[in-house]
Amino acid sequence: MEWLIKRAEELAKKHEIEYYEIRLVRITSTRLSMSNGQLRELSSDSELGIGVRAFNGAWGFSSANDRERFEKAIETAMKIAKLSRGDARIYMGNPVKDEVELKVKKPFTDVDVEDKLSIVKEIDGLLTGEKISNRNVHYGDSLVETLYFNSLGSEIRTIIPRIRFGFSVTAKENGEMQTFWKIFGGTVGWELVDETDLNLWTTHVKEKAIELLKASSPPSGEMDVIADPELTGVLIHEALGHAVEADSVKNGDSVLAGRLGEKIAVDELNVVDDPTLPGKFGSYPYDDEGIKAKRVEIIRDGVLVNYLNDRETAEYFGLEPNGHARAESYAHQPLVRMGNTYVEPGDWSFEEILEEVKKGLYMLGDKGGQVDTANGTFTFGAKIGYIVENGEIKEPVRDVALSGKIPNVLRNMKAIGNNTRVEFPGYCGKGQWVPVDDGGPHILTKALVGGLR
Repeated sequence: MEWLIKRAEELAKKHEIEYYEIRLVRITSTRLSMSNGQLRELSSDSELGIGVRAFNGAWGFSSANDRERFEKAIETAMKIAKLSRGDARIYMGNPVKDEVELKVKKPFTDVDVEDKLSIVKEIDGLLTGEKISNRNVHYGDSLVETLYFNSLGSEIRTIIPRIRFGFSVTAKENGEMQTFWKIFGGTVGWELVDETDLNLWTTHVKEKAIELLKASSPPSGEMDVIADPELTGVLIHEALGHAVEADSVKNGDSVLAGRLGEKIAVDELNVVDDPTLPGKFGSYPYDDEGIKAKRVEIIRDGVLVNYLNDRETAEYFGLEPNGHARAESYAHQPLVRMGNTYVEPGDWSFEEILEEVKKGLYMLGDKGGQVDTANGTFTFGAKIGYIVENGEIKEPVRDVALSGKIPNVLRNMKAIGNNTRVEFPGYCGKGQWVPVDDGGPHILTKALVGGLR
């Protein structure tokens, strides 16, 4: 694509553009889904596209998936930037030349689609059972090959594999229905499927769905809550992660604006976002602005020490760029986003945490939620909960909701476990969807508990 690089230089001079960056992206993907033994989707796609951003005190953006329109997309972005002239500034930095491929043990591109379908069928068969009225299996993989170059002279080639599969069941008895599910994923290859104990996890999912049939409604009110590693991950993602995305801070939409250097949590709390973790679903070597991904400490010893940023917000706040500008695809502009967000381990064993609870709840799994970063409130649900009395786990409860304010939940953490896990892959929505991972250890905090509606 040397001709494209040369043409971009010519057009930038013609339109007097201060800075531009171009992403050429080829995506090769496979998707399969099955419901109750019936194949719902089987697709294999390949797409080549271009995303162009030009900067002249304000951004101009254009994209195309037709080679004949690549040059036009470059010129369109530059014209928009020229017309939108503003007074914003961005981090420029030094040019980077690099090639990175995230290596896997067994490329899923070498696995026939028939074999992928066989695994989906195998899982579907393992999900059948007494009281199981509905079952679903999904599988997806993608290989994203990107050439990034900009007006500074950067030229970066990356190859990122991603695989994700999961399954769910609905159990039914006496007109009552309950659902449970499990998801696996990472920047790895087919080895993820080979190394997953499908018998163990399909049995687990069925047992939990059936257990939920006999679960009662949760108690309500403020109480001690133990969150498992999965729920800790979504709690820190929703209650903290979005509030430290620097575009939200810059726009006045974060309760943590202007609080860098302040103590906002208990001394024992340390929170990190690290896109460089090997094999995790939210991992990447460079962000979509050509900035090298790095491990970022968000909270250290209870103190807010960093925001996640992009070129523009790094310059605005006078921070070091930390590689957190991400786009859903070549057809989207990068936004400040999380990668792999997690709580670092503390000193408490799970047994010690349990012993601290006289009356409360043990909540497991992520059932979705939402956050208002501007006023600092959040709400999300757990897949299942258990009453805890005098350090003992009792009967299950279902449809459990957890809510609170970001500052309160960070200051009310009473114990942080020593068993951090980052293995809960998902997609985070912020106008665009990007792959993320999160996690942490078991934690004990105080929050408002109620029932999901």
